[in-house]
Amino acid sequence: MSAHLLDVVGLERHFDGLKAVDGISFSVAPGEVVSIIGPNGSGKTTTLNLVTGTIPAHGGTITLDGVRIDHADTARIAEQGVARTFQNGRVFATLSVADNIDVGLHSTLHASRPFRRLSGVFLLRWIPLLAELFIAVVGTPASRREQRRIEEVVETEIHRFEARLRPRRDDPAYSLSYANRRRTEIARALALQPKLLVLDEPTAGMNQTETAEVLSQLLELKAEGQTILLVEHKLDLVLTVSDRVIVMDGGRIIAQGSPEHVRRDPAVVEAYLGRRRGLGGEPE
Repeated sequence: MSAHLLDVVGLERHFDGLKAVDGISFSVAPGEVVSIIGPNGSGKTTTLNLVTGTIPAHGGTITLDGVRIDHADTARIAEQGVARTFQNGRVFATLSVADNIDVGLHSTLHASRPFRRLSGVFLLRWIPLLAELFIAVVGTPASRREQRRIEEVVETEIHRFEARLRPRRDDPAYSLSYANRRRTEIARALALQPKLLVLDEPTAGMNQTETAEVLSQLLELKAEGQTILLVEHKLDLVLTVSDRVIVMDGGRIIAQGSPEHVRRDPAVVEAYLGRRRGLGGEPE
């Protein structure tokens, strides 16, 4: 058995002949925070899209907790324990904060989604649809217990962002500030209690105070043992929260290691900053 939670080997993806991800390999251990950095267009978000099934790979393998997921769709990957946020925040604008978080738990339902495995069989997909409709209208003791569990999880995640989201619990997402929409998206991902939390620029568009709040929450998650794969442009945050940093350029990994090691790697400095200075800003 692998000691890694996530194993990526020889991963490839091209767009019209352009190799956006060019045969990269890396791993993430349980409880580890691994960040991917690099210049714009280096393949960071494409890598996250491949790991989470948003787009298919053209080569290589992705294994999560011993299970191959490189040919699975996003729903199956979520069921395997991967949750993510997106570079451009995605919330359901007309749903409340609580309902947006609730939606993230859809893949964990069992009593409310009988025969859900049949949903992937074209000729039989009507069976789970009818069953879900019946349970939604009539209800069963098991589905009611499951709904109470969902409500408890939603309250737990709202409590994580208590000062920001509690007062807006029942407000539609379109009425939230940008930062609170991002918090709602993170809460929805965490509600899944994922084995692997994938975050694509969670502080994009946030000011210094809001970024500091997210950093504090990421450090809390790290202390709780949450495994995180992170793409983030704010290097101070990356260097503070990460156990390891992977640096990409031109679709390839040019360096990886501890934050301190990567920060002083000459190839990284040249690719990322274009001048001979450490990533923390100090002259070399």
